[in-house]
Amino acid sequence: MCGIIGFAGYKNAPEALLNGLSELEYRGYDSAGIACFSNGVIKVLKSVGKVSNLRKELPPDLVSFCGIGHTRWATHGGVSKVNAHPHTFGCVTLIHNGIIENYHELELTLKQQGKLPISQTDSEIAAMLIDSFYQGNAYTAIRDAVLQFSGSYAFCIMFSDQPETIYCIRKGSPLVCCCSEQGSVVASDMVALLRYSKDYFVLPELQIAKVTRNSILVTDLEGQECIPKLLSITWDLSSAQKNGFKHYMLKEIYEQPQSLHRTLMPRLHKMDDSTLLLPDFKEDHIPDSLFSNVNRIIITACGTAMHAGLIGRILLERLLRIPVSVEIASEFRYENPILDKYTLVITVSQSGETADTLAALRLAKNLGAKTLSIVNVKGSSIARESNAVFYTHAGPEIAVASTKAYTAQLAAFYLIAFRFAYLTKLQTKAQCAELSSKLFHIIPDVEQVLMLADKVKKISRNLVSATDLFFIGRGLDYALSCEGSIKLKEITYIHSEAYAAGELKHGTLSLVTEGVPVIALVTQPDVFSKMISNIKEVRARGAFVICITTQDMVIDPTLYDQKLILPPIDPLFTPFCAAVLLQLLAYYTSLLRGLDVDQPRNLAKSVTVE
Repeated sequence: MCGIIGFAGYKNAPEALLNGLSELEYRGYDSAGIACFSNGVIKVLKSVGKVSNLRKELPPDLVSFCGIGHTRWATHGGVSKVNAHPHTFGCVTLIHNGIIENYHELELTLKQQGKLPISQTDSEIAAMLIDSFYQGNAYTAIRDAVLQFSGSYAFCIMFSDQPETIYCIRKGSPLVCCCSEQGSVVASDMVALLRYSKDYFVLPELQIAKVTRNSILVTDLEGQECIPKLLSITWDLSSAQKNGFKHYMLKEIYEQPQSLHRTLMPRLHKMDDSTLLLPDFKEDHIPDSLFSNVNRIIITACGTAMHAGLIGRILLERLLRIPVSVEIASEFRYENPILDKYTLVITVSQSGETADTLAALRLAKNLGAKTLSIVNVKGSSIARESNAVFYTHAGPEIAVASTKAYTAQLAAFYLIAFRFAYLTKLQTKAQCAELSSKLFHIIPDVEQVLMLADKVKKISRNLVSATDLFFIGRGLDYALSCEGSIKLKEITYIHSEAYAAGELKHGTLSLVTEGVPVIALVTQPDVFSKMISNIKEVRARGAFVICITTQDMVIDPTLYDQKLILPPIDPLFTPFCAAVLLQLLAYYTSLLRGLDVDQPRNLAKSVTVE
């Protein structure tokens, strides 16, 4: 989850590193640090907190053209300056993203050699072990050390006697590289490469990159040179900047019409010389055979991506009439699941690097299942290892709380469901065309919902002082309630829970007391009367009720305190619009509580460790 960057080039390295760390800060912001070659020695600078704190401590006379930088999300060891990266031991200075699972055993061995760490981190143990093997040959030292590591890692390493050179290696954690006229850059995420080049490559696992200002030489552990595949970034630098918005999250909420358009349009094509628009995945190289002979679908993901899967499950089961389950990736990988060649496993991850989701994918492949992944980042680990990939084209998402990536994932599930139903003839061409048309027209509906932002802001004032809050819904509305709840508690720190409304009588009502906010989603006609009964139940206990509903659903005004009305829309597609309202509600509540919307405490954007 940490952000790492290495730079060797023709410009001032400290500034390049700090800019890169600012762009990677969403990966962790407990502490930050840089190490630079300057006047023949490695100088290390660290600070607790955000990159802005580190920038304040930067000596104005520090001149360097090569260095490494790190922004930390704490795993092993508390938040302190001594636990901040980079870590130095002997000739070795390194930064690390990942977890060395057997670090304690390695630490005991090193202590027997009289080598004692000063921090509480697994990363310092890595520096100590590499140094213990170092006899002037960086390659052999790195190779011999990593062969003893269990766990995940991406390292950038400098040796004190090899100026202007950085060595990199990874396993399980991301690392991307590029060369430009300004120099060579390596980073955890392509966002940090945007200002240098649109061409990059993913460092293959267990290959060593030697980074100098003029080149990045990649070799395997046996010393054989390797030529990684070049990829192209489709984003530009402005897409990773706020562009006049107060926060990245608000910008990304407002970018959803555009991200939905980019996700939908490449897949909607005229079929058979007709005017009908139907989903087609030729440009994605997703073969129709992937959907053949499938009798079960498993969706596995974490967090918000898993919540998108909850919507996907309902949709796929309705259209395909085959069993679909949603599994939390961190549980699925340890449950000894029953999979076979007739099972399609769909993994979902914005970054494509989520550690538990990647492990679930590998398990599914090993057990013979077909695999399809929904990811946002081209060339990511999950994308590379899946049988087929659906790229969402949401663009870079910087705020920790996911917004546009979520609705783009929803769009992916809808397209997959429609295409699957068409291929299996469970829906006719006309039916699929009608569904596809409604999906495309969700874009102006989302634009219309964004116009309700001021009203949402006013309603959010009623939530600022809340200590507990509940979301209720049924069917698609319950699945969306799960996402609304996590979005709110992520960035407001208000305890929030989502409940299937029918479960209120099974214990939950004991938590509903006078003034407790309850957000009721009422968009599904088939359960309308049931939802009204559920709202009456919480109302009778004194709940402050906020209803999110549609124009054609008439609700007694005495049953709610505030109401938000969606534009006229088919009930099957309400999650897109209702999600935007819930995102805005969370955003404005956090803003009014005076919190850091983009970087909430204890969280990081991309979870690349278990």
